[in-house]
Formats: sequence, C-alpha cells, structure tokens
Amino acid sequence: MTGILDTHLHTVDRSRIRYPWIDGAGALDRDWSHAEYATEAAGLGIVGALHMEVDAAQEMIAAETEMIAGLPPRDDVPILGIIGACRPEHDGFAAEIERAQTRKSVVGFRRVLHVVPDALSESETFRANIRRLGPAGLPFDLCVQARQLPLAIALVDAAPDTQFVLDHCGVPDIAGGAFEGWASDMAELAQRPNVAAKISGLPAYASAGWTADDLRRWTDHVVSHFGFDRLVWGSDWFVCTLGGGLTKWVEASRALFGDGSDTEKAALFAGNARRIWRLTDG
Repeated sequence: MTGILDTHLHTVDRSRIRYPWIDGAGALDRDWSHAEYATEAAGLGIVGALHMEVDAAQEMIAAETEMIAGLPPRDDVPILGIIGACRPEHDGFAAEIERAQTRKSVVGFRRVLHVVPDALSESETFRANIRRLGPAGLPFDLCVQARQLPLAIALVDAAPDTQFVLDHCGVPDIAGGAFEGWASDMAELAQRPNVAAKISGLPAYASAGWTADDLRRWTDHVVSHFGFDRLVWGSDWFVCTLGGGLTKWVEASRALFGDGSDTEKAALFAGNARRIWRLTDG
C-alpha cells in the first residue's frame, strides 16, 4: 500500500504556547510531541504529515507557527507543511497571507468556527478575506459541527475560487445515529467542486469500543458524493487518543477503504493532499 500522508497532526508544547481549550481537558492536558507521534506513525506506514494549528491563544498564533517551523527535522515522518491559524474576521488578514507566502512552510490556513458565533463567517470582511486565499494558492480548512454545515455551504459559495477542505467529515454524531440531516447537508456541500472532505476525527464521534463497521455507513456516504479524487486522510493526533488511538484509526481506515483500487487509495492517502497543498517534498 502507498505511504500515508497525514493531513491533520497536532503537537503541543505548553512551555512555549498557551492553549486555553486544553487546560483541564483531562487526558489531553499534557504536551504532545512530534517525536512521540512519529515513533508510532512510522510503523503504521505514515511517511509525512501536515501540522494543523491547535487553536492556540490568539496572541500566540504567530509563535505557534514559528515553533513548528523550527522543530528539528525528522527523516521518518517529516512535517511537510503547516496549516496555520488565522483570523479572517480582521482587516489585517491580507498581511497574514503575505507573511505566509514569504515562507514555504505555511501551506494553508484554518479558523475553527464552532468556538465562535455563527455570524462571524457571515460578515463581508470574513468572506472577502477568504476569497483572498484563492489567488494566493492557500487552502482553507473548514472546521464546523454538523449543525453548521449550511454555514459552511454559504461560505464556500461566497468564495468559489478558494480551495476548501472540510475537517472531520463535518463532525457527524455517529454515536447518536444522527445520519439523515448530516447526510443531506454533506451531499449538498459536495456539489461544490472547490471542496474536499477530510477523513479524520471520526473515532471521537463514535461510541466507545467502535469498530470499522460502525463508521462504514458514514464514510461510504462521503465517498459516494465526493469521490476518491476529493478526499484526504488525517489522523487528528493527539485527539484520536480519546477514541482508541492512532494505530486503531489507521487500521480501521485501511479496512474501510480496502475495496478501493490502488489508484483510489493512493489518491485518498497521499496524492490528493500533495495536489491540494502543492507539496513537493517528502
């Protein structure tokens, strides 16, 4: 099988960066290093990763990017790019884009939208700034809850020339079996050709002790609407440790997509990511 390119790695260093949401978050409330991740990931066939911003305190966004860019390089599972935090609601967003373009390590942006009022992404400032990402060649990761998928659709429609990647398959309530509304909104979102879906995060939304078969209905629906040419894979490490861990998620992913052709699996697990984020190394 082709090597896996993980599009959703988080690392945490609380001695350098403040992450308000992690404080008091039980088993997640500790440091999570690239070295710890790579030790397990390399044995699972993961050959490279994109570092995903960890919703650090706003005043530390730039420091987080600098920290990740300065990590010691690794040969086993190198960080091939950084998806940085951003604040498109601010008038100075154009400068954020310019800074990103001066350093090749930043390959995209994300603004977590389920921790802010829904109206934030509906403002003209926010939408105009997201439109700037298209000409800059910087994709935007959509991180929304299932109830916010119509909000994501509206944002995508407002920026048709920007590449979007929907994190965690739109956060479906797998444990609660809330399939129909999510499925309808996902089908609608998939009609927008500038959106890819990220197969990530699902263990966190399933019941304890989940198996691959518990996820299959949901992943089959995503594949049927987005197709293998608009899918990428992500571990959501370290959050995935709450749902069985990295090894279980990789093994489940291989089972879920095992019937795909070699070409389809190569696209899902690595090729599409290299194309969407314009990766040339690793």
